[in-house]
Amino acid sequence: MENTFTEKAKQWLSSPFDTETQKEVQELFDNDLKTLEEAFYTNISFGTGGMRGTMGVGTNKINKYTLGKNTQGISEYLKKVFPGETHKVAIAYDCRHNSKSLGKVVADVFSANGVKVYLFDDLRPTPELSYALKKLDCHCGIVLTASHNPPEYNGYKVYWQDGGQLVPPQDGDIINEINALDFSDIKFESNPELIEMIGAEMDKEFVKDSVENGSQNNSKEARENLKIVFTSLHGTSIMSVPQVLEEAGYTQVKIVEEQAKPDGDFPTVVSPNPEEPEALKMALEKAEETNSDIVIGTDPDADRLGIAVRNRAGELELLNGNQTMILMTWFLLDQQKENFKGNEFIASTIVSTPMMKVLGDSYGVEYAETLTGFKWIADQIKERPDQYFVGGGEESFGFMVGDFVRDKDAVTSTLLICEIAAKLKSEGSSVYEKLIQLYVEHGYYKEKLISLVKKGIEGQKLIKQKMEDLRNNPLKHIAGEKVVLIEDYQASTAQNLQNDTQTEIDIPKSNVLIYYTENGTKVAARPSGTEPKIKFYMSVNETLEKAEDFDAVGKTLDNKIEKILSELGL
Repeated sequence: MENTFTEKAKQWLSSPFDTETQKEVQELFDNDLKTLEEAFYTNISFGTGGMRGTMGVGTNKINKYTLGKNTQGISEYLKKVFPGETHKVAIAYDCRHNSKSLGKVVADVFSANGVKVYLFDDLRPTPELSYALKKLDCHCGIVLTASHNPPEYNGYKVYWQDGGQLVPPQDGDIINEINALDFSDIKFESNPELIEMIGAEMDKEFVKDSVENGSQNNSKEARENLKIVFTSLHGTSIMSVPQVLEEAGYTQVKIVEEQAKPDGDFPTVVSPNPEEPEALKMALEKAEETNSDIVIGTDPDADRLGIAVRNRAGELELLNGNQTMILMTWFLLDQQKENFKGNEFIASTIVSTPMMKVLGDSYGVEYAETLTGFKWIADQIKERPDQYFVGGGEESFGFMVGDFVRDKDAVTSTLLICEIAAKLKSEGSSVYEKLIQLYVEHGYYKEKLISLVKKGIEGQKLIKQKMEDLRNNPLKHIAGEKVVLIEDYQASTAQNLQNDTQTEIDIPKSNVLIYYTENGTKVAARPSGTEPKIKFYMSVNETLEKAEDFDAVGKTLDNKIEKILSELGL
C-alpha cells in the first residue's frame, strides 16, 4: 500500500495545479522523496500566530494553493455568519519573499467570491492591518507575514471584526470550512472592481493615533534631549516608526541605514529577531559611536521590539521582554492613575513574569491572565466591554498600548518606551535605575527562556515525548524547592500538592504544563505554535531590600536558574 503522502502528492501532478507546480512536484518524486514527504505528510495548520511555514509546493507548505484554500474557506464562512451583508476584508503584507504576490492571490480569491477588498499598496506593519480593519469596518483582515522567522518562511494571520486574531471556537469553524474544500474549489479569477488599494491616507491616520496613544505627559525639552538609535531590521517598521517619533517631537533619532531597506533575506543579521542580541549589534555599535541613551529594534512585521538602555556602569544592556513589559505597564498605570474609575485592567500570559500581577495589585488594577499569544489578550478586551484596557504584553517582546490596535504593536510601543526614557532622563534618573527601583518595591523577578529546536517529523515526535514525560513523571522538587502546584492546561486541571486537591482551569485548553514551587519559582513547558520548538520558561524571585544589593541578588537568581537548567537536562 502506498504512503499517504505520495497519494496526496500525486494529486498535485494534474489540474487544478498549474504546470510550474506540477513540474516542481514531479522533480521531488524523481529526486528527493524525503523533501516530498515533508511537503505532503500533513496539512499546514493554524497555531498561536496563525498559519506559518516554509514556502514551496505541498499541503504542508505556504503557497498560492494552501493560502488560496484558506481564503476560499473564509469567504464561505463570511457568507454563513454574515448573511445578506456586503463582506469587507483588509489585506496587508510584510517584506518577505513572495509576500506581495501572495497578498495579491488572497485579494483575487476574496474578490472572486464577491468580497470587497482593501489591499495595501506596499508592505506595512502588522499593527496597521489591525488598525485599518477596525477603521474601515471590515469583517476580517489578513496579513502575510512570518514575523521574525528565517527567510524561507511566510505566513497567513487572520483577524476578525474586533481587530484581534481568531480564537476558538471560531478558528475551528473556519478550519472546518477550509477542510471541506478541495483545491479545485478555489476561485482564483479576480474581480478588479472589488479590490481597492489603500495606503498614504491610512498611514496618516495610523501615525496620528499611534502618537495620541503612545504619548504621555512629557515636555518638549525632555523629548528633544533623548538620543535614540532605531533599526527596522530590514522590515516594515521603517514605514511608520520614524514618522511617529518625529510627530511626537523626538529630534535626535539615528536610523541604522544599512538595515533600513526592506529585504526578505535579512542580509545583515543571522536572524531578524530583536530578542537576539546579535540582531541589534549594528544598532548597538551606532549607539556607542553617537553616545545614545537607548537602542530600539523591531522585527520584520513590526509587532515585537527589542530595547537596550544604559546600565549603572553606563554600558548598553538589552532588556528582556518581561522587563520591557513591566516598565511600560508601570508607566501607563502611573501616568493614568489619577483618572482611574475602578474598571481598569491589564493583561499578560501564563508564561510571562508573575510580576505583572504584583504590579497591577499595587495600583488596585485587575490583572487578566491568558494563554500565550496576543489574540487571547485581544479576546479579553472583547469579553470585557465595560472595562478599560490600560495595556499589556507577553515575555516574547510584544506589547499593546490601550486597545486602538488589537495586537502587539511595536510602533506605538517604540514611542512609549521613548517617553519613559525621556521623562526619567529629564528627572536625573534612567530606565535601568527605574527597573531596579521597581524590583525593590515589588520583588526582583528574573526569567529565562530556553528553546529547543526539533525540526521535521522526528522533531515532532521528540517534542511530543518530552511533554508526555513531564506529565507522566512530574517533578517533585525544582532547585531544592518543593513543587506545590502543577497546572496542566491540556487537561484543564490545577493540582495542589499541599492539600491534594484538584481544581479546574477556566482557560481554553492548550498544550502547556506549569510547575510552581513553595518559594514562587515557576517552570513552564510548551511546544511553540508557530515554529518546530519546545520552549521552557523559568521564573525565579527574591526580595530586593535595596538597590545596592541588585547585582548580588541577581547572581543568586542566576545560580538558581542554572540549577533548574541542569535538573531539566537543558
